[in-house]
Amino acid sequence: MAVCGETGCSFREKQNMKFAFVVLCLLVEMGCGLQKLSAQDSGGGCQPRDSCDQCIEQRPECAWCKQLNFTQAGEPESSRCDVEQNLLHRGCSEEEVVNPRGSHRVTEQSRAGGDGETVEQLTPQAVSLSLRPGQEESFTVTFRRAQGYPIDLYYLMDLSYSMKDDLENIVKLGSDLLSALRNVTTSVKIGFGSFVDKTVLPYISTTERKLRNPCPDRTEQCQPPFTFRHVLALTEDEHEFENKVSHQRISGNVDSPEGGLDAIMQAAVCVDKIGWRNVTKLLVYTSDDTFHTAGDGKLGGIYLPNDGRCHLGPRGLYQEANHHDYPSVGHLAQVLSASNIQPIFAVTKKSLPIYQSLSKLIPKSVVGELQDDSSNVIQLIMDAYNNLSSTINLEHSNLPEGVTVSYDSHCSDQSGSVRAEQGKCSNVHIKEQINFTVHVGLTHCLDSEQSFEIRPLGFSEHLVVRVNSLCACNCGDLINQAPHCSDGNGSLTCGMCSCDEGRLGKRCECSADEDSRPLSEDCRRNKTDLVCSGRGQCVCGRCICRDKVHGDNCQCDDSSCEWHNGTMCGGKGRCVCGLCQCLPGYIGSACDCEDSTDQCFPVNGTVCSGHGECKCNQCECELGYQSPDCGHCLNCHLACHIIKDCVRCWVFGAQDEDCTQRCGHVIMETELPRKETNCSESFHGGRRVDFFLEKRKNNYHFQVYNQVGEDHDTRLITIVSVVSGIVFFGLLLLMTWRVLTEVYDRREFNRFMKERKNERWHEASNPLYKGATTTIVNPKFMAE
Repeated sequence: MAVCGETGCSFREKQNMKFAFVVLCLLVEMGCGLQKLSAQDSGGGCQPRDSCDQCIEQRPECAWCKQLNFTQAGEPESSRCDVEQNLLHRGCSEEEVVNPRGSHRVTEQSRAGGDGETVEQLTPQAVSLSLRPGQEESFTVTFRRAQGYPIDLYYLMDLSYSMKDDLENIVKLGSDLLSALRNVTTSVKIGFGSFVDKTVLPYISTTERKLRNPCPDRTEQCQPPFTFRHVLALTEDEHEFENKVSHQRISGNVDSPEGGLDAIMQAAVCVDKIGWRNVTKLLVYTSDDTFHTAGDGKLGGIYLPNDGRCHLGPRGLYQEANHHDYPSVGHLAQVLSASNIQPIFAVTKKSLPIYQSLSKLIPKSVVGELQDDSSNVIQLIMDAYNNLSSTINLEHSNLPEGVTVSYDSHCSDQSGSVRAEQGKCSNVHIKEQINFTVHVGLTHCLDSEQSFEIRPLGFSEHLVVRVNSLCACNCGDLINQAPHCSDGNGSLTCGMCSCDEGRLGKRCECSADEDSRPLSEDCRRNKTDLVCSGRGQCVCGRCICRDKVHGDNCQCDDSSCEWHNGTMCGGKGRCVCGLCQCLPGYIGSACDCEDSTDQCFPVNGTVCSGHGECKCNQCECELGYQSPDCGHCLNCHLACHIIKDCVRCWVFGAQDEDCTQRCGHVIMETELPRKETNCSESFHGGRRVDFFLEKRKNNYHFQVYNQVGEDHDTRLITIVSVVSGIVFFGLLLLMTWRVLTEVYDRREFNRFMKERKNERWHEASNPLYKGATTTIVNPKFMAE
């Protein structure tokens, strides 16, 4: 493309730029057209491929024909790849079509139900899937909420000084809490841990006295500050719980936010020290203030990110607290979800909004309002547990790349019937059974078997899903040294010959050492034609044509048929050797016509009302008649004018005209029943004829109503009268305007002259004017 200089573009440069732009547009349009043609004629995206494996990898609808001698003369073996319907239409028997379909198989299943620690709520437990890329397979997962499901509850308490009153109530919590939980399950364990904050500035005071006793009142004794301390592992002994908690003392820190996220992280990852079982895991978090999160550690010079590992020492203290930053909310949510721990945030009213926002980011968590002295903590925990356990969230984890999963939830209240990325049902009662439909898809082939897990959040059961990709054909016809391949010169698989080294051809019929020049002459239709019509390659004296081209000399092109409405053969046929083979019910060179006359029959039963022909199931009406049934004539006056000379010939019998020869297609009727006139024509000499005109097939029939011997040309009179009137009134208006203008100008001129005569000029001094006064003083003048 020409580039203009600083002085602008010359005429030639502008022309070159225009030409380049036009060429670019044409190339883009051609590219889009070729792409559209390829997509249209490829059977929904099934492009020809050289092997069965490559064929079925494309799309789920692509199939392969392994039938021997299936391809026509000149057709490449890659044309065996097509949509199954097209292969059958081309003559491939149904038994010879290779079209692997996806399937699923339940490999492990226990009946959902039961009570106690051996309960199975989720079924099945293992499923094996075989999928083709682009295909989706579905299976059903059942969940039946059991009664008496085991519970582990770890109580995590804020021991900053503001929680002093709460600690006194927590000491008496153990027996009451265990009693309440044992009403819903026979197997329950409870544990205890506490937290304050990181033991560096600015979170706590690092003076020696404050490190020993952080209480604001010197007379009161508090325990030294700490980040997190694991006090009691999960146990069924409520007396041990009360004993351990009773020995706890309050501590203190400086800033308002606490180190609660550090404590939750350690409680989640230290599985052995906490004693978590593979049951329902509840973590009760109580505090009266907000929390520090990732990034806040930089204020204390702590820059290493939280590593998500257990760092509890022998006394249960978090030893690496001052070396690792607080965890982020996302990191914590991931760890809690992977550990299957359900947090219950019991916080005071002032902190309630921020923990409600936190709960939205952590799956299967709830928030409850804690009274100032924690007196309602048991009721709060029970309400939260009932809420958590009655909500079933089904989700997946460890999803391999290329695998997609979605869920249909079939809840009793129909609350989750829309497909979503997670299955969810609320208000599920004990012993109630709900179903989820899981849809698993595959975007591309997998190198090996992959697996992922589906589990209900908050419960220990899980379903293992193993996925295998169907990207290889199992044709079952492998024959080494097959007779079909020129008596053993190759192996037969999926209907094609895989030739031995040094052999060529569809059936390995010739040697690579043979002179190809004489053989290439067999690939010409005549001596002047190109080899294989320029559309293929000559191999062993036979043409191997390009895609969609076939024939002994590649003379047939299956991509050169007519297009209609943007699709080849109107989408109602198949292109074969440049001609459209239409589906039943369609005709035409582009299959653009319906082979029917249903739309051409009006109420009276006559095709197109006798004034047209039925083409493509639509009426093509005669001149003047209107679609769709040609029953109404809107422009019959055009036909009147067309046969005007013939009407004059028949009516007035012109001496110089041979009416029979020249106007044989116009017939004058005299015995037809009289109808209203639809034509009126005037002729020279003052003659006018009013008549009714009707066309029947190829002839015009007319019946005269009235003949007028003298015909005044009223139109000419009317035109002359109108023009004369316009000219007259125009001149009248012009003269009126001129007279009025002259009168107005004269009046203005007379008034101007009168005012000039009355002018008087007087001379007088300006009363505002004052003359200048000059005073000169000689400073050296000395009067004697």
